[in-house]
Amino acid sequence: MRQFSIFALLLLSSWLSGQTLAEQLGYPSGTKLLIVHADDLGVTHATNDASIAALERGTVSSASVMAPCPWLAEVAEWARANPNHDLGMHLTLTSEWRLLRWGSSAPSDRVSSLLDSTGYFKPQCSALYETARAEEVEIEIRAQIDRAISLGLQPTHLDSHMGCLIYNPAFFGVYLKVAREYGIPAMASRNMLAALGENFAKQLTDQDLVIDNVFTAGLPDYGTGLDNYYRNILADLPPGVSVLLIHTALDGAESAGMAGGVEGWGNRWRQQDYNFFTSDAFTQLLREQNIQLTTWRAISKKWSSRP
Repeated sequence: MRQFSIFALLLLSSWLSGQTLAEQLGYPSGTKLLIVHADDLGVTHATNDASIAALERGTVSSASVMAPCPWLAEVAEWARANPNHDLGMHLTLTSEWRLLRWGSSAPSDRVSSLLDSTGYFKPQCSALYETARAEEVEIEIRAQIDRAISLGLQPTHLDSHMGCLIYNPAFFGVYLKVAREYGIPAMASRNMLAALGENFAKQLTDQDLVIDNVFTAGLPDYGTGLDNYYRNILADLPPGVSVLLIHTALDGAESAGMAGGVEGWGNRWRQQDYNFFTSDAFTQLLREQNIQLTTWRAISKKWSSRP
């Protein structure tokens, strides 16, 4: 058996001791810090419109941008005018909608193993894994970050569209490597690593910021009511630094056209997320549960200045 890195052993030790990232960063024991994070900016104008409104309201504290998508320029213009807001990169290797498709940011001949016969990304991680080469994954995610930076975005973090960089150990290694080299934290969490196992945790180093928990609704939660899911998450939120991943967009012809009748993460789902996280009921729940909203920027600053 290959040995864990020293940091992975230290991380395991901190899990066993029960010390949260918030405590490691100097917050009092029991502190609940939450990043409410909107995915998929850039995919449609309706997504940008809703997500920017929620960011400006302050109840969504962070979001991430899909560089290969058609509405990137709109996000970049807003980001240049609002540099204090928390925007990261939603690194994208799939194109899941039937009629709204996108391809690579890198030249297609340099990342051909990521593309289908029509030049688009494949629709699912499983199809990507059948052909993708790690070196081409690295070329593409670097191109996406560079493209966003060239448009004036200053990414506060990296994360992975549909989790494709998370669930494959070779691609997870590329994800961490690129994050370190750009000096941008890559989203990874203790609850995620506990589920993924040794082949993932052993790739961590002392440069990697690991939050405590990531939560996101799935199809069963949509079936039983997204509001119920979010209320239960907030009521049971553990101490530490958690990220709650959501998808906000305004319903209408554009969002419905994107979804093409698909319910999962479709137009109705995204409108419901927007409604809940811009509601007075949500801010009241934060107060009742003594939850503090935070950002990747704030957590990274604390991490960088830790003793």
